[in-house]
Amino acid sequence: MPFINVKTSAKLNEDKIEKIKAEMGKAITLFPGKTEAWLMVNVEPDCKLYFKGDKSENTAFVDVAILGSASKADCENVTQKICDILSEIAAVPASRTYVKFEFSDLWGYNGYMF
Repeated sequence: MPFINVKTSAKLNEDKIEKIKAEMGKAITLFPGKTEAWLMVNVEPDCKLYFKGDKSENTAFVDVAILGSASKADCENVTQKICDILSEIAAVPASRTYVKFEFSDLWGYNGYMF
């Protein structure tokens, strides 16, 4: 039950959004037991994001939510992968990218709880 929410100030066409979505599907597999089969992804380009009071360069905030928990090492691997993806596809420097992780045992789907 993972969800990756990408907000970026980068202007992205549909092709780049689709590439980011596909790469996030690969990145989620760095968490043991997680696959793209249950992954939900949101990509919001052209957000008004400021970092250190400045919006002169592309910036991104990525929220990663998963059912259960993960180790710090797994989160570090996913953070590196997400930063690489956004740098390569959206020209967002890793130094202007925040990645936040949320863990929960309470996820609902299709009218019931996992």
